[in-house]
Amino acid sequence: MTLEEIAAAKAAATAEISAAKTPAEVENARIKYVGRNGLLPAMMKGLRDVAPADKPAFGQALNALRTAVEAALEERKAATAGGTGPCEAFDFSMPGNWRGTGSIHPVSEVIEETTRIFAQLGFTVEDGPDIETEFNNFDALNTAKHHPSRDERDTFWLGPELLLRTQTSPVQIRAMLARKPPVRIINPGRCYRRDTTDATHAANFHQIEGLYVDVKPVSLADLKSTLSHFARKMMGDSVNVRFRPHFFPFTEPSVEVDFSCHVCKGKGCAVCKQSGWIEVMGAGIVDTRVFEKVGYDPECFGYAFGMGVERIAMIKHGVTDLRLLYANDLRYLREFL
Repeated sequence: MTLEEIAAAKAAATAEISAAKTPAEVENARIKYVGRNGLLPAMMKGLRDVAPADKPAFGQALNALRTAVEAALEERKAATAGGTGPCEAFDFSMPGNWRGTGSIHPVSEVIEETTRIFAQLGFTVEDGPDIETEFNNFDALNTAKHHPSRDERDTFWLGPELLLRTQTSPVQIRAMLARKPPVRIINPGRCYRRDTTDATHAANFHQIEGLYVDVKPVSLADLKSTLSHFARKMMGDSVNVRFRPHFFPFTEPSVEVDFSCHVCKGKGCAVCKQSGWIEVMGAGIVDTRVFEKVGYDPECFGYAFGMGVERIAMIKHGVTDLRLLYANDLRYLREFL
């Protein structure tokens, strides 16, 4: 191998590459000159037979050869990839394959629709981490130390004071700790509980919770009108809403909210267990002890509510088994196109 041979190889290689008209010809030139068994690797191996005093000059010449070849390959690769000339890799005369359009998953659809409805009422979307502190998930929400929800059989504990959040309510605590009233937010997100998966329960599910806090009076009547408006927008004008007394640690008074069954229109069927009503969410006036935990004036006013996203999706689409939503069966999901 001589310097003249290297220069001749450089000229021949760049000329051949520049003459390539298709991606296939460019690839063949690449294999010929810089492939594993190509000309350049063979010359690099021959460098060991060169006299030590001449190796610097030969090394520079070979590097110049490599640079020139790679630059020529990149130039021709870009020039032939635009489809302006004949391309052996793709037959443009072949008919296309229509793969169909996708659809929004029912759970995502409910989250998007709920966000849109409450945005019209002045609510903004707040987000928070899936891994929460015991204070945000339990203490600040007025949950007693002996409450069964704190048990390891109900909650995924990650350490002495860290857990996978059991509800999206901790986002409300974070929002109140970060700013003063007024606060008007909704917070959709994943939640985690040690539930046995069946037709209506899962260890990983979604909730949407809302919070409105102000220094001006906010009453249970305001909460009822807000949720009634949401029900009509989500389920249709014919839906009826029922509020039943209940108990939650972080609201007082508290209510359970039921929607009239959209399948039987309140007459009674298997979906609503012959009652004509379907439980959708819990709500209530924020307990003053929650305000104290976040440093708010106990004289503040506010309400909160929380709903299961999967529950609403099942009601809206007539889904009888929660597991169908997450089985990734395209035959089933295509029904929501």
